Amino acid sequence: MSVVRARGLRKSYGGAEVVAGLDLELRRGECFGLLGPNGAGKTTTLRMLLGLTAPDAGSIEVLGRPVPGQAREARVRVGVVPQVDNLDPDFTVRENLLVYGRYFGMSRREVEARVPALLEFAALEGRAASRIQALSGGMKRRLVLARALVNDPDLVFLDEPTTGLDPQARHLMWERLRLLLRQGKSILLTTHFMDEAERLCDRLAIIDHGRLLAEGAPHALIAEHVEPEVVEVYGEGVEAWYAAHAGPLSRRAELHGETAFCYTDAAAPLVASLAGEARLRFVHRRANLEDLFLKLTGREMRE
Repeated sequence: MSVVRARGLRKSYGGAEVVAGLDLELRRGECFGLLGPNGAGKTTTLRMLLGLTAPDAGSIEVLGRPVPGQAREARVRVGVVPQVDNLDPDFTVRENLLVYGRYFGMSRREVEARVPALLEFAALEGRAASRIQALSGGMKRRLVLARALVNDPDLVFLDEPTTGLDPQARHLMWERLRLLLRQGKSILLTTHFMDEAERLCDRLAIIDHGRLLAEGAPHALIAEHVEPEVVEVYGEGVEAWYAAHAGPLSRRAELHGETAFCYTDAAAPLVASLAGEARLRFVHRRANLEDLFLKLTGREMRE
């Protein structure tokens, strides 16, 4: 059963089309990733799904309700974790949860009953009386996630939830998101961390310039679009090595800066060609979601 269904979404600003006929579907109980470089149309798409921006064309249904027509009713069962921590610095951790719950029309008693479990979920049991300024970045992100769950939503939108976190905090956030999935919640996730998407997402869509480039399970998409093995070569003299060996020994090769990326079905010949190259270093690995992302969207910087 679908909890989010969008068909033919279009949105333009100043004559430039930022979402161009996009179709998306999120199934109940899954984590769905929406990936794309800066300017791909992700934020505009999220705003349309939440009913905050009206599409120029297309249809949206969230939790069985048409959006934006019944967006307010749909958002009662939705939790949102924004990119920026917008916690109220004048309130304590506990007060942030209490005040946010009242926005959903919950009684104070209802919210208070949920606070202990939310604090435990966020691993903030001992920080209920702390001011926001006293929290670390990881604590703030966990509190924003807990706040998004105050109304016990069926669907959670997560917009780059682990940006700026250290590895320990990221892994703890991932554990909490997996727990939500085990509880039957549905998650729509945007992220620039390809390892995060590969770990968490059951399915994902890669978009660019407002158009869908690929959709499916991460490992299936990697197998479909990218050669199974990758050799990255870097160091003094890589250009000469690349000119002599990369083409003949790879199915696909790219030279970017001082690094050669060689994609192949079998890396042994490439590795053998590096045996006498003392000035060169290399990494031999399996293809991953980042390789797929860069193949489809390019390596050029986006501002």
